Amino acid sequence: MPVPQESGGAEPAAPRAGGPPAPRLPYWRLSSFYFFFFAVLGALLPYWSLYLKSLGFRPLQVGALFAVMMATKIVAPNVWGWLGDRSGRRMAIVRWASLAAAAAFSGTLFGTGFWWLVAVVGVFSFFWNATLPQFEAVTLNHLGKDAFSYSRIRLWGSVGFIASVYAVGLLLDLAELAFLPWVVLLLVGAIAAASLMVHEPCAATPAAPESASLISVIKRPTVFALLAACFLMQASHGPYYVFFTIQMEAVGHSRQLIGGLWSLGVIAEVVLFLYMHRLMPHFGLRSLFLASFAATALRWLLLAFFAANLWVVLASQLLHAATFGIYHAVAIQLVHRYFVAPHQGRGQALYSSMSFGAGGATGSFLSGYAWEAYGPQATWLGAAFLSVTAALLVWRRLDDPFSAPGTKPAFPEAGHS
Repeated sequence: MPVPQESGGAEPAAPRAGGPPAPRLPYWRLSSFYFFFFAVLGALLPYWSLYLKSLGFRPLQVGALFAVMMATKIVAPNVWGWLGDRSGRRMAIVRWASLAAAAAFSGTLFGTGFWWLVAVVGVFSFFWNATLPQFEAVTLNHLGKDAFSYSRIRLWGSVGFIASVYAVGLLLDLAELAFLPWVVLLLVGAIAAASLMVHEPCAATPAAPESASLISVIKRPTVFALLAACFLMQASHGPYYVFFTIQMEAVGHSRQLIGGLWSLGVIAEVVLFLYMHRLMPHFGLRSLFLASFAATALRWLLLAFFAANLWVVLASQLLHAATFGIYHAVAIQLVHRYFVAPHQGRGQALYSSMSFGAGGATGSFLSGYAWEAYGPQATWLGAAFLSVTAALLVWRRLDDPFSAPGTKPAFPEAGHS
């Protein structure tokens, strides 16, 4: 395990030969942001659908509200990513967007009508979705050449998700679902507080004139295949994010147990993140990517045919280590390498908007329609089909940036065992 480094913003590390001292990695400050950001997801993903159901909304309306939250990722990250690349002040964007997101979500306390919530959720998620892609670029710039250690920081987001799922599940078993918006609002405020503790990385300067346009990068067959596969992957997760909790409650599980099921998947993800820095250089990004898509198809097939069997559901949750852990860690690395310095912020934003944005919104809306019209089994089978399609696209079109001789990066093992 690496020894975490922390920075007070002015304390330098040992001087480098022939250059200025290297700033220490603000490990815990970066990690705290991920912790609270994904704690919000830990409150929303398992329980937001139950809250909306308690308000009397139909499955199609529940799916539509999830789709609104994810659809803003199509536009918001790209707007903020362009601004971040141009100004170089990514942390300033993160701070102001976090504060605006908290202010917007407070609107859930003043009304519960469908169209009111559509507006509130739309404004909230427009600002909230601006923060993570910019913060990903900040984290990778802080890491520099040690980018494979990203998963060691990102795992604290998973820890935050687990803590939130358990705590909120216990609260909602003891109290009313009406408390959920208050909990989410508190956690969004904590994101804003955490953002105040992180400084801009030394490399965060306004971008130089671009040698290649962003469009020319996107048009590369490999990059286009990556973005398309990410879209399909997140679209396949639509039924999981929207209806997994509802389905588990329908077969008789308590909210605390359902929270445990969500947490089990993320625990598996945390364990995976601890070893990704070794797996990526050893197996290659393309092979790991293919494995994640295959595992995703298997996971949805298990839920299609054995959703009432708790042991099978437990096994399917363990597959989250591959369906999100491997997938996201590999995707972040690929984006970081295909979208070079002038495009880093917009590259991460484009990944977010195409996958969690367009893919998530499409999957959420279609799952709401399919769940209501055709039932759970057909919905899960459709999700599995999307995963298989994504795997075929990766297999045919995606290359590995480390597959050519001399392109595999040296990863420093000292201090990372």
